[in-house]
Amino acid sequence: MAAGAIIRDALLLLALAPLAYYLSAILAALRFYRSSPSGRSFSAPVSVLKPIRGLDREAYENYASFCRQEYPEFEILFCVTDDSEPAIPVIERIIRDFPQRCIRLLVGSEPLGVSDKVNKMCRMVREARYEVLLVSDSDVRVDPGFLRKVVAPLANQQVGGVTCLYKGLTDGSLASQIEALGNSADFAPGVLVAWLLGGLDFMLGAVMVTTKKRLAEMGGFETLVNHLSDDYELGNRIVENSYRVELSRCPVSVVYPRQSLSDAFRHQLRWNLTIRCSRPGGHLGLLFTQGLPWALLAAAIAPNKTTAAAYLAGYVILRIAMAWLVGVFGMHDRLVRRRMWMLPLRDVFAFAVWVLSFFPQRIYWRGQEFYIRDKRLVPAPSRHSWP
Repeated sequence: MAAGAIIRDALLLLALAPLAYYLSAILAALRFYRSSPSGRSFSAPVSVLKPIRGLDREAYENYASFCRQEYPEFEILFCVTDDSEPAIPVIERIIRDFPQRCIRLLVGSEPLGVSDKVNKMCRMVREARYEVLLVSDSDVRVDPGFLRKVVAPLANQQVGGVTCLYKGLTDGSLASQIEALGNSADFAPGVLVAWLLGGLDFMLGAVMVTTKKRLAEMGGFETLVNHLSDDYELGNRIVENSYRVELSRCPVSVVYPRQSLSDAFRHQLRWNLTIRCSRPGGHLGLLFTQGLPWALLAAAIAPNKTTAAAYLAGYVILRIAMAWLVGVFGMHDRLVRRRMWMLPLRDVFAFAVWVLSFFPQRIYWRGQEFYIRDKRLVPAPSRHSWP
């Protein structure tokens, strides 16, 4: 056999990897959504911690969704950077509109490290009244039964943390839809495959639930103040302490800002760089979840039209099946249902981001720029700007 034919056959074999990944994600989704959650009743009092920086789109509704929880006892703590925070008037309105809820606004936090978010989390943990802690990003919106469902797994003493998948709510712009589509059609399937292969050793930053006791065992959030990925590190340390991270069957919504394609690209690039630094093997392995470029390559080098058509058909059928099963059936994501036709566009976007994520060594987040050194954030000198 000629060398060219050997290389061709090797590439055709590799091009099957994304199809195998899609099948694995389909199997994972079937098992996950058909399995029964814990039937034990557990509704311990909860402190909801919301680190705030900037004013997100539809911030009032995001915050109010936590106030409308059908749960016996909880408090909500908001922590802002200083008195100039634009979200303060919205939080003050929330406090007025929900007088029956225990809601506190904290201004300022001790600068323990470079992560402003984790600095705030450290203060809120100290101020929290209850043992069970739920940290949630400011752009997250939840259903009224969310707290009861997400806290319930802690009834099992082997569960040290709970986290949630998330879907996107957009303003209808192309950029936001392309990015949000990836939550349910790309990211969630990957998390479910990790769950299928042995469980999670990470958390997802949209929602992280744990207890003060578990935090104390790992040294508290204070040990994460300089880390790039506090959610990954928190879950990883919980597992290292011989506890389990549970994936809730209750997805939450993330409200995306009005943004341009360059904004969405930059945000996804930061997310990919976070994975590259936290889980370099997993980041490299994303190559074999990229079905579209592999299908096009296989079609281009296939020895005949039948083989070429089989690869393209395999991509289309399995890609749609995975997105529908995870996004529509599992997460009830209306965006995936309405924009299934955008999947190839999303895949082109995701592949370009993944390729470019091997090059930058710094990230831009919430108006600040950082270098990354050994999974830690190092503030960049102010004279530098995003390339």
